Amino acid sequence: MPKQGETTIDRAEVEQFSKLAAQWWDERGPMAMLHKFNPVRLTYVRDQVATHFGRNPRQIGCLSGLRMLDIGCGGGILSEPLARLGASVVGADPSDSNIEVARKHAAQVDLVIDYRAVTAEDLADRGEKFDVVLAMEVVEHVADVGLFVRRCAEMVRPGGMMIAATLNRTMKSFALAIVGAEYVLRWLPRGTHRWDRFVTPAELEAAMQGAGLNVVDERGVVYRVMGDRWELSTDMDVNYMLTAARGA
Repeated sequence: MPKQGETTIDRAEVEQFSKLAAQWWDERGPMAMLHKFNPVRLTYVRDQVATHFGRNPRQIGCLSGLRMLDIGCGGGILSEPLARLGASVVGADPSDSNIEVARKHAAQVDLVIDYRAVTAEDLADRGEKFDVVLAMEVVEHVADVGLFVRRCAEMVRPGGMMIAATLNRTMKSFALAIVGAEYVLRWLPRGTHRWDRFVTPAELEAAMQGAGLNVVDERGVVYRVMGDRWELSTDMDVNYMLTAARGA
């Protein structure tokens, strides 16, 4: 059982992303690289979830009937396409300003998404359950990775799954994700990431297994300069995604 007062939230991180709230949907703004990253992570999530639940990932509405949690949803960049695929989406973020932006944008494009300004532990304490829990580009920003994964895993129904995307803690990731992306190319605002907060695949897998989930897939994600796009890879030295499932 979690101890009273335990939290996964780093308030400084929340405040940093709250300052960028108004620019979530600006594809040329500080979230530009996340917009470019979105198609590959959406495809990965769609394919993993559809396969797990015996659906055809190429079919319109392949996620229909599934309740999904997008924890740390920001402005809803991933929540919206998931809803278009038929999922019943709860988008959660501790930043009120992010949730306000997400709600307004969803209304503008006529999508019904249950956005809430809450933390993972808030939802877990309420006994919320989901077929799929997503923690995409969130793990490296929480105050306690083990606690965060454990609280997220509590919300995965029997037979359900959890998918996480994060950054590996290697010298290569320091060179590319910190020095390159934030200081040289300026893809991201300086200070977006802290290298010491990056999580190795082994650490994340151990946290998931300790929370009762079994890792069933892991993939690297790399940026191809020539095509100006992100794609799946066996190279997990920098960005990677990991899928885990709970037994029925």
